[in-house]
Amino acid sequence: MAVHSDEFHRIVDGLTDVERSEASKWTSFSVHGKKFGYFWPRTQTVGLKQTVSEQLALVAERPDVFEEQFTSGGFGWVVVYLDRIEADELSELVYEAWRLTAPDELVEALPFKPVKKRSRKR
Repeated sequence: MAVHSDEFHRIVDGLTDVERSEASKWTSFSVHGKKFGYFWPRTQTVGLKQTVSEQLALVAERPDVFEEQFTSGGFGWVVVYLDRIEADELSELVYEAWRLTAPDELVEALPFKPVKKRSRKR
């Protein structure tokens, strides 16, 4: 059920016009200069932009996976614990965070595609 940080970065890399900004304790992700996500390697968590109603629903349904981060500009941000979520659900949440932030023409050019599970070689 856990998502490795490499998988999270692969999901983000599948989006258009994503800009990364490295800080000492986190990496932020933007599209056209507007933030939609954060990654904290020390805690293996990500922060994602969502609608306020989605933020509240996620935290209420599964507080072991999600926690409220903050609200700003009519959006609610959630913290996601990578070791408690599946890649397909994380992929949807990352895409939604990007979609809420990206210009319409980018969103129209990049419809959501579910993440393919990676096969593990033995």
